Amino acid sequence: MALILIKQGASGLASSQKKCILKNMALKLIEHGSPEYQQMLSLRSSVLRKPLGLEFDPVELEKENHDILIGAFEEEDMLGCCMLIEENPATLRLRQMAVYNEKQGKGIGRAMMSFAENLARDRGYKALNMHARKNAIGFYEKMGYQVASEEFTEVTIPHVVMEKKL
Repeated sequence: MALILIKQGASGLASSQKKCILKNMALKLIEHGSPEYQQMLSLRSSVLRKPLGLEFDPVELEKENHDILIGAFEEEDMLGCCMLIEENPATLRLRQMAVYNEKQGKGIGRAMMSFAENLARDRGYKALNMHARKNAIGFYEKMGYQVASEEFTEVTIPHVVMEKKL
């Protein structure tokens, strides 16, 4: 299991990131069906699905057994999550990126993106892409992603494809 513990003032982070990041945050891979996975589903539901009046399809959730599941934790509490899905041998797609609303702006999303990108590079992938919600484009642009499509509607809201070469 991959695990990274980030402490405030950790070397390698820009000074602006040092002051924003939570005191102790662990980033780790999550096993499908585990208690951490149940926390992940709860977070994704409350941040990404319920506000749109949507629920998860059990058949789709079962398919996640083959995906790379990532969580950000403080102690045993999940702060954020995302998942990576292989599109082809060179490209992963980021999905279901979520951070609890009250925890946003503290460096959790940046840390998860860096973790996901490093994991992808370590596994030999050359690119990462996503269907980004329109209101999150600025966040991903700051992380080096570029808009690669026209706007389209997915789960009832505007999205664009964004990508980054690793």
